Amino acid sequence: MTGYQLEFFMEQNQRHDHRPLYEWLVEAARSHGVRGATVFMGAIGFGRHGRMHSAHFFDLGDQPVEVTMVATEAEAERLFAFLKEENVRLFYVRLPVEFGTLGDAPP
Repeated sequence: MTGYQLEFFMEQNQRHDHRPLYEWLVEAARSHGVRGATVFMGAIGFGRHGRMHSAHFFDLGDQPVEVTMVATEAEAERLFAFLKEENVRLFYVRLPVEFGTLGDAPP
């Protein structure tokens, strides 16, 4: 199959609809037909303003977070339309990819 690898970047303390943004985004992807998503917690990073973000021992709120998913073109379009409707402010990367599954299905 062909589609897109979608990567969304945020800080752990960002929220939407009274929930952590990364959790809300994963649920939004699931409810809009995306077949899977993974959340990665980063150790350190910086954004467009050059300010460093990192996980501190006593405060994880500034920790960088990446949500990655692979979606068909139709799934990606549905998700992006919903994100626009919700007025969610997110930095993203959309990369064209080929994807599929190898090997036998697990028992």
